[in-house]
Amino acid sequence: MEVGHLSALHRYPVKSLMGESLETATLGPKGIPGDRAWAVRDEARGGIQGAKKIPSLMNCAARYLEEPSQDHVPPPQITLPDGSRFLASDEKAAARLSAATGRELTLWPLLPPDALDHYRRSPPDDPDFEKELRAIFAREPGEPLPDIGKFPPEILQYESPPGTYFDAFPLVLLSEASLAGMSKAAPESRFDVRRFRPNLLLQTSGDDAFPEAAWGGRKLRIGEAVLDVVMECPRCVMTTHGFADLPEDRRIMRALVRETGGNLGAYAVVARAGRVEVGDAIVLE
Repeated sequence: MEVGHLSALHRYPVKSLMGESLETATLGPKGIPGDRAWAVRDEARGGIQGAKKIPSLMNCAARYLEEPSQDHVPPPQITLPDGSRFLASDEKAAARLSAATGRELTLWPLLPPDALDHYRRSPPDDPDFEKELRAIFAREPGEPLPDIGKFPPEILQYESPPGTYFDAFPLVLLSEASLAGMSKAAPESRFDVRRFRPNLLLQTSGDDAFPEAAWGGRKLRIGEAVLDVVMECPRCVMTTHGFADLPEDRRIMRALVRETGGNLGAYAVVARAGRVEVGDAIVLE
């Protein structure tokens, strides 16, 4: 059943930095080549970190000057809030990013999956596990927490599945209908696509306000690729941060919890590799 078309493709070369838009990509086991292929390590607290802990990262951006492939990822170009640019591999890249964010950071490409110490989680800010989760997912007392039992089990011990910098799965899908549904439900907040960092933005047909919420366990065919939709995407504190022209807004999460249980969009993995292009039909199999 055709359910819409692909309206935008987004890639994020450095975890938690703003990314770039694409017209086409060849999806593979790690999703879009070069997506979240670099990350920052917090040298003060230890561990790979993102904007959940370092919101100022979202005021920086990254893009590739040379197109990556599944087997080769060049260093991306980073743009700081003042407009200055440099390659992630530059000798002074870490110092410049640290000065811009106010944290002691280093920049890292993906390391092999067996480099477990590199991916290991740093100590939590709060020794109370529930309080730490509530801070990460921006949940008030009494609001439901995500069912982390649905996530890959290794992310309890590691910041991401070793060998990747994904939070859980390689692709995030989001429909324009979901953004519109939330905007209608909470008009006082700006449900801008940049807050939710999808890889594939979908224009769906029909009247369902949150269509992808019902796709878990189904397959999507887009262009030459086939995706397995794994689960809804639980949203975290990053969606509430202020960056660029977007204000900090804790009401974002209050509205998400009220309307969708705190989810928006869906996680997916690539079942069959292939090329996708903006405008391709989306077929629910």
